[in-house]
Amino acid sequence: MFKITTKDPKETKELGYALGKILKGGDVVCLIGDLGAGKTTLTQSIAEGLDINDYVTSPTFTLINEYDGRYPLYHFDVYRINDVEEMYDLGYEEYFYSEGVTLIEWANLIEEMLPKDRLIIEIKRGKGNEEREILIQGIGDRYREIIKELKK
Repeated sequence: MFKITTKDPKETKELGYALGKILKGGDVVCLIGDLGAGKTTLTQSIAEGLDINDYVTSPTFTLINEYDGRYPLYHFDVYRINDVEEMYDLGYEEYFYSEGVTLIEWANLIEEMLPKDRLIIEIKRGKGNEEREILIQGIGDRYREIIKELKK
């Protein structure tokens, strides 16, 4: 596990951008955190690191947004899922096991459907309004390698 504290949104964005540069097709990133913790901010900077030029918004009401970049980005927001069965209607497996990067906000709500190997990022509010404590856990060899790269 890797723990980092960012002092402001700029530092959080720098972390996301660095992560986006490391990610490859097939990677699954799970974001966990309270409302307003910075999940979408982190996602936007990950998208920049994936060379995505579109404006990235949280797909709270559409559940998934797709973006083209160095790799496709499939951005899920499952906050409004009432039943995990809704994920089947979305055809989630086509995204999770694709050649794109899958990023899931509120991933803890669908934990039983997540791939065994994944990167888990938990964002917590720190001291003051802008500080964030970010815990990154890699499950599987690929994701442990991502953490090693981030530490550099």
